[in-house]
Amino acid sequence: MKFSAQEEYGIRFLISLGKAYYHGEGKTIPEISKDEGISQHNVAKLLRVLRLGGFLESERGHTGGYTLSRPPEDIIIGDVMRLLGGKLFDEEFCKHHAGNSSSCAHSLDCSTRGLWKLIQNAVDNVINNLTLKDLLGPEKHLIEKKSGSEKQAVL
Repeated sequence: MKFSAQEEYGIRFLISLGKAYYHGEGKTIPEISKDEGISQHNVAKLLRVLRLGGFLESERGHTGGYTLSRPPEDIIIGDVMRLLGGKLFDEEFCKHHAGNSSSCAHSLDCSTRGLWKLIQNAVDNVINNLTLKDLLGPEKHLIEKKSGSEKQAVL
């Protein structure tokens, strides 16, 4: 299972902007491009997606740049992941990829679909309970913050 570069960089951009948020600052496309080692064109495309998704605000001009549209504690990572890449498993997948047999898409007893649902539920449990603020500290803090089954899911 892999996450896309868009999801990876989108989260990294938000972490960078989240840290700047607490200093009352924003960041420009060239700054983010330099920090992340990717082209300004690719940074601009992804920042546009995040802005249109409601996570960022932008201001033009010499003192312009990108800032979070709301505090990091109000940005749910699950919402960001759905915007950037969608779900790992979508119920519509089986309807379109049942192969030669209609049994999988129409059966209530499909083990493959059950596996993907189980994985999706575990991922959703983690990302829907994390905020951008949770990601701004060190990794150890994130893992220690979660308790019980949430802690195991993060590991």
